[in-house]
Amino acid sequence: MNKVVLIGRLTKDPELRFTPGSGAAVTTLTLAVDKYNTKTGQKEADFVPVVVWNKQAESTANYMQKGSQMAISGRIQTRSYEAKDGTKRYVTEVVATEVQFLGDKKQNGVQNEPYNAFNEGNFNDDITPVDDGDQPF
Repeated sequence: MNKVVLIGRLTKDPELRFTPGSGAAVTTLTLAVDKYNTKTGQKEADFVPVVVWNKQAESTANYMQKGSQMAISGRIQTRSYEAKDGTKRYVTEVVATEVQFLGDKKQNGVQNEPYNAFNEGNFNDDITPVDDGDQPF
């Protein structure tokens, strides 16, 4: 099974490109994912390259920016290519199949929370308690 789920922050703005021929949208980004180093007792980060395709790629490039928090799920892929200098290069990256935008970047030291429609109103006014008697469960 090849399944990856990551939550992290973008290290730079996502880069949107379109493939020659088919014109499919592809966005590349690097996600900084927190980890805890038990030896030093310090919080550190892994920097994971991620590739997003098609409509999700366009949305990611349009709505996310450096510092934005996002969650992705997908699979790990390894590939190789020949560099311009003739050397063979190997790349390991996550190909995202699902993308979730979690929040904006920190501004003035305060983390902006994702929009939640339930915070907009007081729903307790509309709730009427119901007594159904003794429930068998």
